[in-house]
Amino acid sequence: MDTLVKTPNKLEFRHPLCGLADKVSALSSLKPQNQEVNRFGSKKSNLKWTCKSNSFKVNSSAILELVPETKKENLEFELPMYDPSKGLVVDLAVVGGGPAGLAVAQQVSEAGLSVCSIDPSPKLIWPNNYGVWVDEFEAMDLLDCLDATWSGAVVYIDENKTKDLERPYGRVNRKQLKSKMMEKCISNGVKFHQAKVVKVIHEESKSLLICNDGVTIQASVVLDATGFARCLVQYDKPYNPGYQVAYGILAEVEEHPFDINKMVFMDWRDSHLNNNLELKERNRKIPTFLYAMPFSPERIFLEETSLVARPGLGMDDIKERMVARLKHLGIKVKSIEEDERCVIPMGGPLPVIPQRVVGIGGTAGMVHPSTGYMVARTLAAAPVVANAIVQYLGKEKSLLGVELSTEVWRDLWPIERRRQREFFCFGMDILLKLDLPATRRFFDAFFDLEPRYWHGFLSSRLFLPELILFGLSLFSHATNTSRIEIMTKGTVPLVNMINNLVQDRE
Repeated sequence: MDTLVKTPNKLEFRHPLCGLADKVSALSSLKPQNQEVNRFGSKKSNLKWTCKSNSFKVNSSAILELVPETKKENLEFELPMYDPSKGLVVDLAVVGGGPAGLAVAQQVSEAGLSVCSIDPSPKLIWPNNYGVWVDEFEAMDLLDCLDATWSGAVVYIDENKTKDLERPYGRVNRKQLKSKMMEKCISNGVKFHQAKVVKVIHEESKSLLICNDGVTIQASVVLDATGFARCLVQYDKPYNPGYQVAYGILAEVEEHPFDINKMVFMDWRDSHLNNNLELKERNRKIPTFLYAMPFSPERIFLEETSLVARPGLGMDDIKERMVARLKHLGIKVKSIEEDERCVIPMGGPLPVIPQRVVGIGGTAGMVHPSTGYMVARTLAAAPVVANAIVQYLGKEKSLLGVELSTEVWRDLWPIERRRQREFFCFGMDILLKLDLPATRRFFDAFFDLEPRYWHGFLSSRLFLPELILFGLSLFSHATNTSRIEIMTKGTVPLVNMINNLVQDRE
């Protein structure tokens, strides 16, 4: 639940958590850069921006009045800026300064290639709130970029059943992560240009990036890392994804009922809606759960999340459910440090593969279609993209233009990754059809699996042969009722998946 973006008045697609384990969201204290209205609603927020001081106390029903004033926070770096007067052709132009774009810029520049990073606010600390499994960041040597960790996680299936997940979880220190990447980029000679790219013109061996400030940047390779804005990467099929939608707050509270040593991965309980039968029925049809990171007995991140729906749930609906839940849990909010709205497109078609512009992250269809995960998956893919660019461009420039981008796309989306994604889309299509009781039964069986299965599924580590075993194991752990639900609701998606797998060949 790794991803989207928030302003006081609009929803905006960018890229993270929020994906389930890597929530990608946008905090109200920072202003996003790219805008794209989501298809299921563009209503202006009715939040009242009246909070001049966060020192007073209110009950849960008034929490939405406590949102802090919008502010920006920038890194204090002196950036080496791109000089357009020299007319140089850089090896790589990276459009977008998020984690994915900077990771590729860092690694390509380490190989001695020239890189230009283009972003409207290159020093701005990312507005996204990222949560990850600790082992994912450990594998990438990024443990120093976690500012909080929990020994494990808990899932509340219903009022009477919980699942303890013995897998450490952490929250990313986004300032530390960006600082670390920026420092390496600067030391490697990466140049920065503060602007938006409005158009790309491709020539045989290079591309011309036209920026909104009138500057033209020439590059052998163009990487679109703009997230869900999908600025430059082209799609040729109808875009009809599911949507993960969430509303969250980082708050100071009088107290909360959660163990500070464990984060709350999913809380599917609905007793907080017993006094509102109409809302409880809406929640039964399209359920939401609570995701929570308790930092101390008085400080906690709380987020009400719709796992996936088509169309996505409205933000007002989710806020209403969250307020009812907090009141039921006895959580009295004293002040709100940040609030966020997440809208993450999940599934849908992959972009045209290959094409001249290379993509990574949300713009390249890399969100986990069943969970919303993306941060760890994208950061792990950055070396793949970087190595391909270095290998095929390199000192001899053996490949240029279309031939070069074709090879990079091939390495980014090999057949096994495309098959894996097809299975994840199959999983999303089933989840779209489950009401609250069926969703509970599904996750009751899911978290009963051997850790290698549910770990691997959530972290995109299982490929098709293992995913088939995962599916069979899930079916065997499910109740008879759940098996019937999976068969009846999954038959058409299964046929579609098999058909897509047969048609997709090297």
